[in-house]
Amino acid sequence: MLSPFHAGCYAKGKASAPLLSAYMTSSATTSKRDARIDVARGIALLMIFIDHIPDNALSLATLQNFGFSDAAEVFVLLAGMSSMLAYGAAFEQKGALEGLRRIVLRTLRIYLFQIGLLLTTLVVVLLWTKHYRMEPTHVAPILNDPVPGLVHGLTLHAVPTYLDILPLYLVLFAAFPLIYVGLRSAPWLTLGVSGVLWLVANLNPDLNLPNWIDGDQWYFNPLAWQFLFAIGAAFALVASVNGGSLPHTSWAQWLCAAYLAFAFFQSAPWSDWHLPDLRPFSFDAPDKTELPILRLLDILALAYLLFSSRWLRAFAGYGIFRPLEACGRHSLEVFAVGCVAALLGRLAFRTFGAGLAAQIAINALGLGAMFVAAAWLEGERLHSKAVRP
Repeated sequence: MLSPFHAGCYAKGKASAPLLSAYMTSSATTSKRDARIDVARGIALLMIFIDHIPDNALSLATLQNFGFSDAAEVFVLLAGMSSMLAYGAAFEQKGALEGLRRIVLRTLRIYLFQIGLLLTTLVVVLLWTKHYRMEPTHVAPILNDPVPGLVHGLTLHAVPTYLDILPLYLVLFAAFPLIYVGLRSAPWLTLGVSGVLWLVANLNPDLNLPNWIDGDQWYFNPLAWQFLFAIGAAFALVASVNGGSLPHTSWAQWLCAAYLAFAFFQSAPWSDWHLPDLRPFSFDAPDKTELPILRLLDILALAYLLFSSRWLRAFAGYGIFRPLEACGRHSLEVFAVGCVAALLGRLAFRTFGAGLAAQIAINALGLGAMFVAAAWLEGERLHSKAVRP
């Protein structure tokens, strides 16, 4: 199923390797934003908020019910694409030092957001559980042993559930300069090495970062998930010299559509939807930690269909999608708002139950807060752009 990517590297009878090398070594990388990336990332952020609240009825309509992958895969793939478009362009146009400076500043910003979310979570959970005389759950090890717990949290050795995406993003983004240089100089070798690391992580799941909070490992294994990030960066390079889209190949699109149909029938929560079980095979859903092959193929098939469609780029630019585009453009801030809203939603459901009124209130307030934050940040961006000399 990597064939759609390979297929994009053939044109009019030319061999794939020389053409891909031409893609990767061209100077076509651009920092111009792609509305499809921002809209898709905005949708992913909303789904992450919804999925981070257990017993949330809206989660029956999120991506995890329609295939093997979910919003996390979308987020990481798009992170690779947007990193190449934005920071790859900085390396290319302003030099290595400026590119590295921007990477360092962005990495520090991501880290500060992670620590801010961790501290906010600890304070909110502590106050809520004391007020309602409840026992904390996911962050209990840190609250029960705060000094070593905070030290582990500050060093990312303690990564609580629901706060595990940014640490993964932090590691992947810090590795971006190596990925960029590799894709520019030896694209097939770089993707090959990345693929081998992914395979090794799947064959030996013990190769992962430790997580003090539960005595286990990181929920998202960076050794495995870096492959999807690297593929996303490669997709961006290929698309940048193909009018902004992945090369269109009919047979590859049909193959991807067929795989997505299989993934849908195999993954859909038929019983929750009160429908007969239509799964063609009987096996458990693939685990997320090592990004197994079924999940990887699912997100790649979906990405190829979305980003090989030229009309979708124009469609994503319609005004109706501006709120989603704003969410994706300001993804870090909107993600943070969603994390806090989901935390309050989990606590509210646990305390008062997940009845219809609570469902409506929590989802409306949480999603509304994310859209309001995105609109405010976008307004500030446009105002700053307008008054800039």
